[in-house]
Amino acid sequence: MSKSLIIVESPAKARTLQKYLGKSFVVKASVGHIRDLPVKTLGVDVEHDFKPDYVIIRGKGKIITELKTAAKKADAIYLAPDPDREGEAIAWHIAEALKAAKKPFHRALFHELTKTAIFDAIANASEINHPRFEAQQARRILDRLVGYQISPLLWDKVRRGLSAGRVQSVAVRMVCEREEAILAFKSEEYWSVSAQLQKGAPPVFLAQLDQVDGKKVDAKKNKISDEATVKGIVEDLRKADFIISKVTKKKKRRFSSPPFITSTMQMDANRKLRFSAKKTMTLAQKLYEGIELGAEGPTGLITYMRTDSTRVNDQAMAQVREYIGTAHGTDYLPAKPNLYKTKKSAQDAHEAVRPTDVSLTPKKMAPFLEKDMLSLYALIWKRFVASQMAPAVYDQTSVRIEAGKHRLKVVGSIMRFLGFMTLYVEAEEESSPKPAASGKDVTLPDLKEGDVLDLLELLPKQHFTQPPPRYTEATLVKALEENGVGRPSTYAAILSTIQDKEYVTLEQRKFSPTDLGKLVNELLVQHFPEIMNVEFTASMEQNLDKVEEGQVEWLKILQDFYNPFKKTLEKAKKEMRSVKRSATPTDIVCKLCGGGMVIKWGRMGEFLACENYPDCKNTQDFKKDADGKIIPVEKKEPEDSGEVCEKCGKPMVYKYGRYGRFLACSGYPECKNIQSEKTGVKCPEKGCGGNIVKKVSKRGKVFYSCDRYPKCTYALWDKPVNIPCPQCKAPFLLEKETKKRGRHLKCANKDCGYSKDIEEES
Repeated sequence: MSKSLIIVESPAKARTLQKYLGKSFVVKASVGHIRDLPVKTLGVDVEHDFKPDYVIIRGKGKIITELKTAAKKADAIYLAPDPDREGEAIAWHIAEALKAAKKPFHRALFHELTKTAIFDAIANASEINHPRFEAQQARRILDRLVGYQISPLLWDKVRRGLSAGRVQSVAVRMVCEREEAILAFKSEEYWSVSAQLQKGAPPVFLAQLDQVDGKKVDAKKNKISDEATVKGIVEDLRKADFIISKVTKKKKRRFSSPPFITSTMQMDANRKLRFSAKKTMTLAQKLYEGIELGAEGPTGLITYMRTDSTRVNDQAMAQVREYIGTAHGTDYLPAKPNLYKTKKSAQDAHEAVRPTDVSLTPKKMAPFLEKDMLSLYALIWKRFVASQMAPAVYDQTSVRIEAGKHRLKVVGSIMRFLGFMTLYVEAEEESSPKPAASGKDVTLPDLKEGDVLDLLELLPKQHFTQPPPRYTEATLVKALEENGVGRPSTYAAILSTIQDKEYVTLEQRKFSPTDLGKLVNELLVQHFPEIMNVEFTASMEQNLDKVEEGQVEWLKILQDFYNPFKKTLEKAKKEMRSVKRSATPTDIVCKLCGGGMVIKWGRMGEFLACENYPDCKNTQDFKKDADGKIIPVEKKEPEDSGEVCEKCGKPMVYKYGRYGRFLACSGYPECKNIQSEKTGVKCPEKGCGGNIVKKVSKRGKVFYSCDRYPKCTYALWDKPVNIPCPQCKAPFLLEKETKKRGRHLKCANKDCGYSKDIEEES
């Protein structure tokens, strides 16, 4: 008996499909792409219509053989990779690899992995969408032309291993420009004045100065800029009567946010759960492909997670409305479904990210999902249900108070009906102003026009304007989306790549450019201004969308791009300065040989080196003062460690480098033995017997791990201290440092809670 063959890209997805389709189908997985452009060569024939040279990806030969064997036995082949451009490309390449089987091909699009959706997709299967494949192919070739031709230039001019990308380099530029704006920012002083008032008796409330002598006070435009002015205003207010001139009462509504699209899911998961975009997409992929639910087997819990549309189908809408009415009551169910506009640039190929079955609540799914996956599922589930709930309702009272020639204002909000806020409220960025209705009641007395208020205290306060904040993962995704740079499916990869290439660092959840990132950005902006232009990158994304829609030929996109790019590239090869060969003279004298010290560029940025290298190998770090003057950073003298070098027998000494203290042989450079600094703490892994030592990651971040790596992978970010916990008897404590508390010791056992200030401990 012949069967139909279904090919997906993921083994997990294959298991879920096999559960629903049974014995009439054979389900196989390609495990992602099976063919791509070659790794070691450009792989694009620019002289002959940009013909791509596709090759089988290393390690995929066995998979292709299995697919060919299954294809010969099948009566029809259904190509069912993900329903997007990458999925269309995978389907096209599989069809090319299996065309010798001479079986009919069908393209099935699974937007969610439920029984109904799966059989509907098979029943409505069509042909491969060639314009969509061509859009992916055009993007792949564009990225290859940029990456494989600019990157070697950076290797030659800066250092080996660097890379440039059509989209990633623009993201780095955005981070660099934000850093420049922060450094260029001039903080300005301004003052605010609030008055503590009451109407004869409590409650006491605060009113803010709103107008000074008839002019509106604003922190941006009309600031109170100095203390002398504030003192004059305070004196005026002390003499004045505080009389209510206007009371405005309004009933206001706050509406829920739409269900998630890819970008908003990444933003909210970053803000609420502290997940990276990459982690969010990895977890979402698993939720989409199917989770084992006991006897029910693998079940897809969410719809396809790469989407820019807030659309919801009628069946899902009816189900969520029924759930809201039953679980929360009719007061929480709007008379009509809440509909949300999808932005004009959206492709609208898929629905919003939502649960496939609202009855599968986070509480029901808790036994089947690991912690982080459950957290993300709960976020998606709550956002979707809340998006169809009634708005929150609150009373807002705005009071205007005249005080001589000045005016104050107070706004109080009293929540009357929480509506969707009983379930979910969208997270705000840390630097964002709080919404008008935060859900907290603000109590005001019964105030009427003409009432005279008692002044209890005047509270002048000094402020300083703040620079624009550094990007977080959430705000960088938002900025990329708003500027049209990349697409929802690419944001996670972009954010990962710019960190992996050491162009930016993510410290305390904020992006900063590295010295390397600043240098590469400077060179690329100077020599490839169009490639690095945000508007140009956005317009290219729009052109790729037009290819998918069949409005523009993919070849024309490449021709229009490559001809001017080729000229720019040739010019850059001649004119771009060679950083790794440059040496900027300084007036600093080498302490070893008396030669001049010059500024050179290394893996970790700029450093001072003797001009007489290689005869003199003296190097030194430096910093710049406010005027840009070079200030050498003096090295600490090596300290005796009491240990002997295991290689040459000479004393081991503690030296000081860019990342702190390390243990090295005193016989350097003849003996280059370096050891990790010991902490005196034994590895807590059962049966390990190793020691915890200090190490430095490739990004320069200090961490602590077992010296038996890779046999033991135990690691910590905080420094372990060889002091047992007096509370739970854990074998060691951790040294931590926070802005609020400073340096302190904390138990390594998360369930213990013991902590003590280091000053107290000593």
